[in-house]
Amino acid sequence: MIKNMVLQASLKNCFQLSCVLRTPKAGFKGTSNGGLILQSVSNDVYQNLAVEDWIHDHMDLENQQVLFLWRNSPAVVIGRHQNPWQECNLKLMRQKSIKLARRRSGGGTVYHDLGNINLTFFTTRKKYERMENLKLVVKALKALRPQLDVHVTDRYDILLDRHYKISGTAAKLGRTTAYHHCTLLCNADKFVLSSVLKSPYKGLKSNATPSVPSSVKNLFEEDPTLTCEMLLEAIAAEYAMRHQIDNHITLIHPADETVLPGINKKTKELQSWEWVYGKTPKFSISTDFKLVCKDSVLDVKVDMDVKHGRIEVCNIDVPEQWLPPPLCNELGKNLTGRKFCPKEIATLASTLLRTYPQDDELHNKWNLLCENMRLLM
Repeated sequence: MIKNMVLQASLKNCFQLSCVLRTPKAGFKGTSNGGLILQSVSNDVYQNLAVEDWIHDHMDLENQQVLFLWRNSPAVVIGRHQNPWQECNLKLMRQKSIKLARRRSGGGTVYHDLGNINLTFFTTRKKYERMENLKLVVKALKALRPQLDVHVTDRYDILLDRHYKISGTAAKLGRTTAYHHCTLLCNADKFVLSSVLKSPYKGLKSNATPSVPSSVKNLFEEDPTLTCEMLLEAIAAEYAMRHQIDNHITLIHPADETVLPGINKKTKELQSWEWVYGKTPKFSISTDFKLVCKDSVLDVKVDMDVKHGRIEVCNIDVPEQWLPPPLCNELGKNLTGRKFCPKEIATLASTLLRTYPQDDELHNKWNLLCENMRLLM
């Protein structure tokens, strides 16, 4: 029943907006001049990031500032210039069905779930001021719970009790428009957060922007009566007061082309392998692992260069007496040009194996080598 009411409200708002929005350049029209508060009804990270792009590209921010409120189902979001293999545990994320997304802004990697709130402040570039936005969030928290010890740092983080990070920040500055977005930890799963933001990959060298680890804490831990809904309403109210507009939140659906023309194309781009992984700055891996086969323990060395998410150079050094060099060289040669992805090596290994003699011992060794290579990705 509640879900139906939310959906009906969303459709009603979308219909009203579509009446005033005929072209992408027309923009949304709020209930007051000067500002608009939007909230996504979707928990899909790619759809919500696409809304950010759409607002940045199409809305008239010269005459109307916008606050966009959104929450995601479990996802890890990396900055535009980051390396996912360096920043997170991709294998664990695949096991837990946690999505990986790359945003348009810079900054570090963050974990999202429904216990985390996302806030995006849109303005012209001239009016862009992230410190004022963060002070607004702190003021809203203080209005809700005066006893909270929260403050903004010079690094544009919000700290709780002078030590625990509850909000990280990033931004995108366009030629004339800009946005600043930040997170707010209400009741996120800290165990999953710490697990997925810990890279298991060794021997990786990259010039990608690294994240700076911080101690984090949920606001819920400080005050169990706080909920995400309360925080969203308090921030919206403070934003409305700051900009002297009606305290009204407009619900939007990020897949509605009648309201957001071209939005689904933006979503597909953000979901694509070429964007999420292919935009990774060039990196190299120089590592080794041990193969345990029968009573033997063998050392295998691997050196790879990866550019645009694809293997550019691949050298695999395996003891000759264990595996014929031609077979090993064939694997390295065929991996060149392929995506740095476990599915790629699984498919390739199976294909190459069919071209070699049906030797059970050889097959077992080959499968063992390929499985360990797959784990590197």
